[in-house]
Amino acid sequence: MLFLPAVPENTLILCGCISSFTLLISFVAKPAQIKSACIAMMFASLGFAWNAHYAQTRLGHILSAELEGKDLTIEGRVNALPQSSTSGAKFSFEVDKAILGQKVIESFPRQVYLSWQPAWRNPQNIPAVIPGQRWKFKVKIKRPYGSLNPYTFDFERWSFHQDFGASGSVRSGDLLIAKDISFMEFSLAMEYQRWKLREKIKYLLPKDARYGGVISALVMGDQNAIDQDDWRVFNATGIGHLISISGLHVTMLAGFGAMLAGYIWRRRTLPLRIPVTKVSAAVGFLTAFVYAWLAGFQIPAQRTMYMVGVVAFALWSGRNPRSFDIWWWALAFVLLIDPMAPYTPGFWLSFGAVAAILYAMQDSDGLLGVPTGKELEVHWSKRLTQALREACRVQAVVTIALLPLTLYWFYQVSLASPFANAFAIPIVSYIVTPLAIAGALLPDFIGKWLLIPAHLTMEYLAMLLSWMANWKWAVAWSNQPTWWALLLSTIGIIIAIRPGSIASTSLSRVMGIALSATLFIQPVSNDHLQLGEFRATVLDIGQGTAVLIETQNKRLLYDTGPIQGKDNAGNRIILPFLRGRGIHQLDRMVISHSDSDHIGGAASLLKEIRFDSMMGSLPSNNPLLKNLQDRKIQSIPCRFGQQWIWDDVEFHIWHPHEQSLFEEQQTRKPNELSCVLEVRNHNTSFWLTGDVEKQGEAEITERLDEVMLRDLKDKELIFMAPHHGSKTSSSVELLTKLSPNQAFAQNGYRNRYGHPHPTVSARYQELNIPFYQTPSSGAQTWTFRQSIKGSAKPHFWREQSKRLWHREPESPLR
Repeated sequence: MLFLPAVPENTLILCGCISSFTLLISFVAKPAQIKSACIAMMFASLGFAWNAHYAQTRLGHILSAELEGKDLTIEGRVNALPQSSTSGAKFSFEVDKAILGQKVIESFPRQVYLSWQPAWRNPQNIPAVIPGQRWKFKVKIKRPYGSLNPYTFDFERWSFHQDFGASGSVRSGDLLIAKDISFMEFSLAMEYQRWKLREKIKYLLPKDARYGGVISALVMGDQNAIDQDDWRVFNATGIGHLISISGLHVTMLAGFGAMLAGYIWRRRTLPLRIPVTKVSAAVGFLTAFVYAWLAGFQIPAQRTMYMVGVVAFALWSGRNPRSFDIWWWALAFVLLIDPMAPYTPGFWLSFGAVAAILYAMQDSDGLLGVPTGKELEVHWSKRLTQALREACRVQAVVTIALLPLTLYWFYQVSLASPFANAFAIPIVSYIVTPLAIAGALLPDFIGKWLLIPAHLTMEYLAMLLSWMANWKWAVAWSNQPTWWALLLSTIGIIIAIRPGSIASTSLSRVMGIALSATLFIQPVSNDHLQLGEFRATVLDIGQGTAVLIETQNKRLLYDTGPIQGKDNAGNRIILPFLRGRGIHQLDRMVISHSDSDHIGGAASLLKEIRFDSMMGSLPSNNPLLKNLQDRKIQSIPCRFGQQWIWDDVEFHIWHPHEQSLFEEQQTRKPNELSCVLEVRNHNTSFWLTGDVEKQGEAEITERLDEVMLRDLKDKELIFMAPHHGSKTSSSVELLTKLSPNQAFAQNGYRNRYGHPHPTVSARYQELNIPFYQTPSSGAQTWTFRQSIKGSAKPHFWREQSKRLWHREPESPLR
């Protein structure tokens, strides 16, 4: 449903007719196969109808385009746990009333996502934002929008999934009610309790407790305070699943609740009224239900809660369900409540891991061949040996079974995971988590002395994990698998983890593992670029620049995008894109100049991607040059006249002047020293211009003599609008002399600079130059063939993705 360009009309009527027809046929049909097919079709049509209704309802809550960028006043309440830090707060806000000027807006999103940044970076300017508070905010909001690139986080899909009809920033706010008395509905009460738990953990732990965010994540699923460096360690060692509310934690608490209830209920004559097993099952489910909500109702917690509920229902009704029956019921409940759950990694990883364990371990119903219930007759040493053997098998099954999913979502596999999980699972599950939960729930004078050892244990564990994460072979990287690799690997995994004796089937299992290795041997996709051909990927980077140039065997990255709050585009966009493509080495980085929206991601990329050289227009005291020197990467000043050839593709530098000096105190603006690069083959000339402005453009115009223009005469010229289309660039003289066939600009959606300037957009239109902008197109892919002449047609990622909530996608052509 999410991949359809629009919700089909009359979906509910059509699906209702199909369901009724198939149900009728199932009653009169005699062959069992036809009956089963009809019932399956009926459920499929009902599921499609429910998805369509779900999507249509949320589409009705999207902000009207006419209200974007306007100053509004909204009243409502905070309805979820906010993300709070020294840089501000981000939170979900349920809107009761929206006002434009003096007029109440009739049709407005019921829920918006707001960001409240402190004035002058002073966190004291923002009061505490607490679930249940009622506020009156002055805001400026926009429709759900995010940069759209292959293999990267999709903010628009996330907003749709969370039912945010708009996002925006708070200008000022007035607290109306500190705690709304009417917020006693269960979900908001749980969010308030989650906030209290988080504040309690912060208060009881020392202020310099580095892993306080991990403790909060283990107790109530709030992962926002975990440092990115810590996530790198957790992911490299494959223990990231332990840092969230895993099914194991919910099961452990449910089991504790059931055990406590059973212990209490056994007193006196209570078991004569209701059997102990039934009471224990009911209390176990109630415990799982409450904790799942305290944990933010994440999919792994939901899945476990439903499975516990199915078991409890079976005990009360006298049934004996099979393991996979419980799994199927939990899957059905998750999809019924949240039809968009399959578009999240947690859904596949959680249900996939449990399905693999149930499939692989279904013959483990006895201990060393001893029937269940007589295990105590076996010597303790044999029981311990068998338990360890089974634990190792479960770990191996999960590791192998999740390979396709892990590579599909994250493009990496932790080779250190089996070793790290061998001690991390028992330490986190049986020491850190119980201490953290007990410390958060018990009174302060007791809780403090439980939270501190929990944090100390996590600290020592993290030290060991950091050492393991730095092993050279700790992580294996690959690109996102193709469909055929996923299919072959799945067949191999089914063979490798199948139930039964390992010793007697070892050869076939090894062959299954070998078949799953197709995930790692896929070549990096270059769309079969030949000599003389190249591809340019213009990333949707926001207000900044980042373009990847690929020839048959070489790759060049032009600029590295902007800094984005505490993060940067290198981490958020460029690195995931390169990982998804399977690119781990680049031949050259070109930095046009020193502005942060062009150099912002360079340092992050240098930590993860290997570069052979760097060329740029940077002052001699720029920290990036020292970084390159420390890594022994050659850095070359960018000057007019430089040129080189890769795979019969020519690279020419047009600016700055060959006598340019990059001193610590430059007399010219960094923009005017931008490194201007032309990439050329037999048919095409592709220009990357950085932030060069009128003075630099005038110098380039002077250098374009008749001889040079003759070389460009028969080529189709694709031109990057300088300085994101500012009014101080794209001069008529340069455009007239180059006469581009097409042009593009990388700029932020509704950016504060107003780029591209209306006069510049009008200039391109007057010169009949198609002008494409990344906010409307998403990432652009230009492929230039050697044997094909004519107009190059860029591939727009936003058109390919077909936003469900963008029923009529805005044309990228301005």
